[in-house]
Amino acid sequence: MFVINLENKGYYKVWGEGSEATYLSQTLRSQGVLLSDYYGIAHNSNPNYLAQISGQASNEMTRADCTTYDPFQQTGTAALGQVEGTGCVYPASVPTVAGQLSTAGKTWKGYMEDMGTPCRHPDLGAKDTSQSAQVGDQYATRHNPFVYFESITSSADCQRNVVDFSELAHDLQSVATTPNLSYISPNLCNDGHDEPCVDGSAGGLAAADAWLSRQVPAILASPAFKQDGMLVITFDESEGKTTGPSGLLPGGTAGGKIGALVISPLTKGGTTSDRAYNHFSLLASIEDAFSLPRLGYAGAPGLNSFGADVFNAGS
Repeated sequence: MFVINLENKGYYKVWGEGSEATYLSQTLRSQGVLLSDYYGIAHNSNPNYLAQISGQASNEMTRADCTTYDPFQQTGTAALGQVEGTGCVYPASVPTVAGQLSTAGKTWKGYMEDMGTPCRHPDLGAKDTSQSAQVGDQYATRHNPFVYFESITSSADCQRNVVDFSELAHDLQSVATTPNLSYISPNLCNDGHDEPCVDGSAGGLAAADAWLSRQVPAILASPAFKQDGMLVITFDESEGKTTGPSGLLPGGTAGGKIGALVISPLTKGGTTSDRAYNHFSLLASIEDAFSLPRLGYAGAPGLNSFGADVFNAGS
């Protein structure tokens, strides 16, 4: 399973008429299922990434993008395994899908463009200096959810599995070297966040689309994808502070309507599902695919996970 997150674009800008993302909205769209009612769970970026691997809701500091790498100050525990309090780096007691996969004997990797050093993150309590791109270094810690969980950063798995994006090309060469879960974050230019980019290039949605056109063909051509793979391409949140309908899904739709595209040998190209989903639904779908228990809001009653509307190749 492959997940690619892009940045800060609402549904109609990406999937509507006149979209600058012609490779995504036309070429790839013709190969997969468009989830037309898929939502982010919060503004700003960080809590959306955290939701996808932990099922945890946002808090005051994650909604502010964790400009300092502060430990989570826990005040209690609520239903659905939600830790109460605020902060950025969750204690080792908070589980993630990465830990679930490792325990189940499955493999996972986070591929972070421009990260360089594996498991790169600020010192605990320090300012996050990756909030703005630098020439030659456009990595954003806040788009790398794995380093916000002590269960991962305190483990050797972080050095082995949270790696620079450049390692993906080698790992795609065989089924044996491709992780069960590949989680991919482009840099601040190639994910569409910056416009213009720090190097002077145009950036925005067109830059993200160009990056996809260079990188996605290798994923789709890989032995692991062809065997039984699934690629999900989505965005963290919509632009601005737009939100979705209140009460539509457990965990919320406060990040706005963004949409997602699912491509798989099990999907029928050029189709659409209007079933409601959010980032917790993505986590639930990952966990379902690998027969794992659902974490946090992924386990909420009434939350939708991918079903026959997505895996529709036989319909």
